[in-house]
Amino acid sequence: MQPTGVSGNVTESVDPSNVEYWLTDFDRYLFGSGNHWKLYEKLGAHPRKVQDQQGVNFALWAPNAQSVQVVGDFNHWDGRAHTMRKQIPSGVWELFVPNVQTGMNYKYRVRSLDGRVIDKADPLAFYSEVPPRTASIVHALSYQWNDASWLEDRAQNRVLQKPISIYEVHLGSWRKCPSTNHGWLNYRELAHQLVEYCQQMGFTHLELLPISEHPFSGSWGYQTTGYFSATSRYGTPEDFMYFVDHCHQNSIGVIIDWVPAHFPKDALGLYRFDGSALYEHEDPRQGEHPDWGTMVFNYGRHEVRNFLISNALFWFDRFHIDGLRVDAVASMLYLDYSRNPGDWIPNEFGGRENLDAVHFLREFNRQVHADFPGVLTIAEESTAWPGVSHPVDVGGLGFSMKWNMGWMNDTLGYMRRDPVHRKHHQNDLTFSLIYAYSENFQLPLSHDEVVHGKGSLIGQMPGDLWQKFANLRLLFSYMWTHPGKKMLFMGGELAQWHEWNYDGQLQWELLQWQTHAGIQQTLCDLNRLLIDEKPLHQLDFSGEGFEWIDCQNAHESVLG
Repeated sequence: MQPTGVSGNVTESVDPSNVEYWLTDFDRYLFGSGNHWKLYEKLGAHPRKVQDQQGVNFALWAPNAQSVQVVGDFNHWDGRAHTMRKQIPSGVWELFVPNVQTGMNYKYRVRSLDGRVIDKADPLAFYSEVPPRTASIVHALSYQWNDASWLEDRAQNRVLQKPISIYEVHLGSWRKCPSTNHGWLNYRELAHQLVEYCQQMGFTHLELLPISEHPFSGSWGYQTTGYFSATSRYGTPEDFMYFVDHCHQNSIGVIIDWVPAHFPKDALGLYRFDGSALYEHEDPRQGEHPDWGTMVFNYGRHEVRNFLISNALFWFDRFHIDGLRVDAVASMLYLDYSRNPGDWIPNEFGGRENLDAVHFLREFNRQVHADFPGVLTIAEESTAWPGVSHPVDVGGLGFSMKWNMGWMNDTLGYMRRDPVHRKHHQNDLTFSLIYAYSENFQLPLSHDEVVHGKGSLIGQMPGDLWQKFANLRLLFSYMWTHPGKKMLFMGGELAQWHEWNYDGQLQWELLQWQTHAGIQQTLCDLNRLLIDEKPLHQLDFSGEGFEWIDCQNAHESVLG
């Protein structure tokens, strides 16, 4: 028997080495074939009782590790105390540790075949320490939901025929609370404040920049280390469940950004997890992302594909979210994305298409929509890849919608011009209607358009002060009457002068000025119009829903 517990004086009454494996042969078969859609119920840390002894079952996939120990508060982080048992050939290490309690910190101490030892966070942990601390926390998800009517209605309604106006939000910088560390509001506080604001403004959905755990706040959440862990910056997993529940009880949908395209090189995360290229490719021409210095997932590996799809399903299943916006899809689809000639490996047919990623995205969409009818999957895809939002069974990728990046670039390019020159660029506003119905398009004015020196939306408008505000009202009015679902990043509705700063908050003080309050009221009025007038939302994806009255009056820059 081995001593355990924080105090070191609790004696184990169960020999961990003799406990029957938690993962069954069928679990291992499903995982190995890439079809264990509830992987989060078996891998990770799960409180359970064995022989009347309460404890926690730890399970980890690390097939190329020489050994794995679970270390934490319960054994004083002593790697000699609890060595895990390897299940061959699945590569899963498992151990039941008696007397471990929820709330205790832990990591996996992984020894690679070349003898290197590193402590890793649990890839399937449900809860993590607040960064910059990096331990996983034993946690049993538990919440009493009150959104049954919302979920039932969601499954029965044809969501794409409904008005959709999305307010894109970064939770850490929407509004600050000076009395808290970093000024972060709790998920529950944010729930009440954001719901009240969305109802005031008429937004139908919130879209949250990634809330999966990430060590570096400056990544905005797009460099994920804890795919199954809602970031603890703003509270517990149950606090985030409350956030979603409160939104649903007030008829607000919740979409979260999801990042299956790449992951960071942080030592605690997925990078070379067991000393080998486990989640990524070994060859940097396939496995390393040149733009972001991150690693590309190996979608051809069953277990990796299973990890990602089960993660997507986890957010719908356990957190009741209404949609996933999939980040950087274009970088997934092309093997030569941002690579020079010779720096990429063609597919088996000599082409540039990432066939494994295509298979993964189709499988992801097929499974999500089969298990959770009525939810949204949205692709940030900036190329002309055909059929992104077409059904899988007709050769598409299966997304509900695709960002219309062409519309965004053309429209902002037009609006930035001095009005005297716009008559030469009328096609920038009309060209989008040529292809508007080739996909289910969403019109995005996202966070990407107000960072990296681009300036705020109002700052990008030409002219004097009066003209800037008039142009911004024109931009929003054109957008809200153009076919496609709408999305606006926070701050745009305030005509905020500053670029978005993830470490600050919105310039709420601007609303004391009538010009800024007027922009906010314009958005409010446009949202009400969108909701009340069926012609503005019911046929967004059908050519029957739109007709030009006049699109050729370029001399006077008039459209109708």
